[in-house]
Amino acid sequence: MRAINLNGFGGPEVMRWSEAPDPVPGHGEVLIDVVAAGVNRADLLQRQGFYAPPAGASEIMGLECSGVVAEVGDGVRDWRVGDRVCALLSGGGYAERVVVPATQLLPVPEQLDLGAAAGLPEVAATVWSNLVMTAGLHAGQLVLIHGGGSGIGTHAIQVAVQRGARVAVTAGSAEKLQRCKELGATVLINYREDDFVAAVRAETSGAGGPGADIILDNMGAAYLARNVAALADHGHLVVIGMQGGVSGDLNLGALLSKWGTIHATNVRNRPTTGNHSKAEIVAAVRSQLWPLIIDGTIVPVIHAELPIAEAPDAHRLLDASDAFGKVTLRVRD
Repeated sequence: MRAINLNGFGGPEVMRWSEAPDPVPGHGEVLIDVVAAGVNRADLLQRQGFYAPPAGASEIMGLECSGVVAEVGDGVRDWRVGDRVCALLSGGGYAERVVVPATQLLPVPEQLDLGAAAGLPEVAATVWSNLVMTAGLHAGQLVLIHGGGSGIGTHAIQVAVQRGARVAVTAGSAEKLQRCKELGATVLINYREDDFVAAVRAETSGAGGPGADIILDNMGAAYLARNVAALADHGHLVVIGMQGGVSGDLNLGALLSKWGTIHATNVRNRPTTGNHSKAEIVAAVRSQLWPLIIDGTIVPVIHAELPIAEAPDAHRLLDASDAFGKVTLRVRD
């Protein structure tokens, strides 16, 4: 088969569409003929040598894909050859074929294009596990989503709205904020011009005090102090990215005064099965979120789909922060 291989670590130019060993499904695994793969910021970090795959995972980039089941391993009962699926991966998506545990598959609805479906598994697993399973998102809360125009952000807006929450977002342009509004966000903050702490506090007052009940943060260190300041009492700050650095000062007094909590999580390094595993997350996504995907209430937001051989350009597009929603790579028709 062919895959995107790395000729060392560095810029997008180190990626090559070339031959790679064929994967073989083991017990409890499924082999997928990949139609499309989603591009994530974790892929950019891996390409640069900053984010190694978990032990035993494919060295090929790609944390999500869509396609058709080509073969099932021993012990797999719920999937058959020919099933249209999308999958949460620990690696290997930038390829013509990939092996994945059967517990990390999701069925692609008949009306949904497989190319668009490639942009769902990673955002669905990340958003559901963090907003709902970790932070306990429920109706009536205010949720602040940093990077509202990202793949994670566009999905998180829709999930929060469907859970009955009010949504505040940060984004870097009026155009992105308008599109976030169309998805359901009501508090629109241009982070280049406005103080998100003041904006969120001005929007809220109540028993929990002014602030956001949940903050979904992709910036890390750069926003740490201001995120704590923007929390309501008993609020949850959930850090899922470190685009603004890995080390920052934390005012424990400010956090204590609000009975606040900080969670820092990722999906890729979770175990395959058991408590807090990928299987547990995917099962929750399938039972609680997937009906909204099937009926079209929540939709994948795709900025661009590029041929797999143009993966370097896809990385440049994501790195430039110009995309609204997901960037995907088409592997085959």
